[in-house]
Amino acid sequence: MGGGGVLRVANLTQECSMVRLEDARPLIAAAEKKAQELGQPMNIAVADEGGNLVAHVRMDGAWLGSIDISIKKAFTSRAFDITTQELAKNAQPGGQFYGIHASNDGRVMIFAGGIPLKKNGKVVGAVGVSEGSGDQNHADATAGASAF
Repeated sequence: MGGGGVLRVANLTQECSMVRLEDARPLIAAAEKKAQELGQPMNIAVADEGGNLVAHVRMDGAWLGSIDISIKKAFTSRAFDITTQELAKNAQPGGQFYGIHASNDGRVMIFAGGIPLKKNGKVVGAVGVSEGSGDQNHADATAGASAF
């Protein structure tokens, strides 16, 4: 406060950078389309800026065990603002992030398929895909992220 008890507040009008369900739907649709092209059913998760789940789809035939993995890939990618593929490279024995998978109460997943979502250069969420090979998961997550 200052100047006779007047509180000056900065202009708080800024573009909303939150990932919402309406943002997640086209992203999931693009990832589903890519999964169909690959011939591999996938689990696809979208997380918001806080790493919280916004939406998840388990395609017909996708493994139940990959639901958790896809959600954790989205969390991991948002938590560290890096693809899980890149994080995995640095999390191998002798790497600078070796052991990181044990952090965050076991929520960190270091398999390819997690990609941060950016708006105006800022990470605002992430997508996580699981079920196929690492290359398939990364390609599918990339397709989804491209729709964001």
